Amino acid sequence: MDRSGFIKLLSPEGARLLSELSSIDSKADVLKLTSKLRKAGFDPELIATALTQVKLRRKARVKFGEFADQMLFSEAGLEQASRLSVAAMHAGRFRNAGITNVADLGCGIGSESLALASLDISVAAFELDELTAALATFNLANFPNVTVEQADVTGLDLSRFDGLIMDPARRDNRNRIFRPEDFSPSFNFVLAAAREKPAVVKLGPGHPHNQIPNDAEAVWVSVNGDLVELGLYFSKVRRAEIQRAAMLITDSGRLEITSTTKESVPANLGELGEYLYEPDNALIRSHLLGQFAIEQGLYTISPDIAYLTSTKLISSPWLSAYKVIDNLPFDRKKLKSYLKAKDVGPIEIKKRGADIVPEQLRKELNLKGGSSATIVITRVNDQHRVLVVEPLR
Repeated sequence: MDRSGFIKLLSPEGARLLSELSSIDSKADVLKLTSKLRKAGFDPELIATALTQVKLRRKARVKFGEFADQMLFSEAGLEQASRLSVAAMHAGRFRNAGITNVADLGCGIGSESLALASLDISVAAFELDELTAALATFNLANFPNVTVEQADVTGLDLSRFDGLIMDPARRDNRNRIFRPEDFSPSFNFVLAAAREKPAVVKLGPGHPHNQIPNDAEAVWVSVNGDLVELGLYFSKVRRAEIQRAAMLITDSGRLEITSTTKESVPANLGELGEYLYEPDNALIRSHLLGQFAIEQGLYTISPDIAYLTSTKLISSPWLSAYKVIDNLPFDRKKLKSYLKAKDVGPIEIKKRGADIVPEQLRKELNLKGGSSATIVITRVNDQHRVLVVEPLR
């Protein structure tokens, strides 16, 4: 959506069209619908913009729930926005620290500001991109305790705020930026600001451990198994006793595993047992997998491979469990013969520590059978193996 499309969407005609389209079936014939709306006299650009918004609102329900139906989005803005459950966690840190005045630096479409404002925290939201700032203004219009301004945050006087939340841009023209010095604003600016005020900094979960400052609490967050962010907490909004944490947010609540140090403990190496486990990525990225494995009596199947095993079934929200049916050498021809003999057709291929492309291997196997299977291609005691497994949850 561009500036022109946004303006048309805000017109009375745009609001009416968007309201009418909100109830259409997601499987409706878009071409027929567009033709019908054009015959009814609606502007073609408005139709395209409104249909895109309906699609984005449906997609946004995963992050925003029912709030999505009253919001406006851009593709990039929705992709980069925090889930409301994660934004609420950030806002709770400020509330618990008694901070009532926060600057949202790089507010995007407004998800963090929405969560802060919902807790009666006054928010000054700033966004560099004009259209994104306009979307945030629309999305936050119902909150009198929020102001939105288009501005370069590096030129602001931050002394007037009691707390900061920062989400430096890590994309440029939809390409991912990996070097922290190329973030916008730069990581150096972010760290300098965070050391002046209580601050929450949102980063990608793959951010290097060696670039996490010692004065920050680092929390890797997974939502129902989807690793979404690394959050850094400074000053009054950090927990002084916690250095690292893995958090899992589910429909039932939050689970957390913490460490008071930056040093990682390796998992114990053991023989492949009857059960194989795929850990949540928050455990892996936080380097807390070894600590968790030791506490649960689990073993790794090979050095530096993030699969765990046991002889007795362990049930944990942190783990996807599989029963090991067969343990085979990794040989493509033998694997194809084995699976054909089992009348396998649809196949799920998982891998770790194996130089394969699952889609390519699936084509090579060319299975046509009537049953399905799950295989794991990995290293077991440094040997490449194929584990035929049965998912348990």
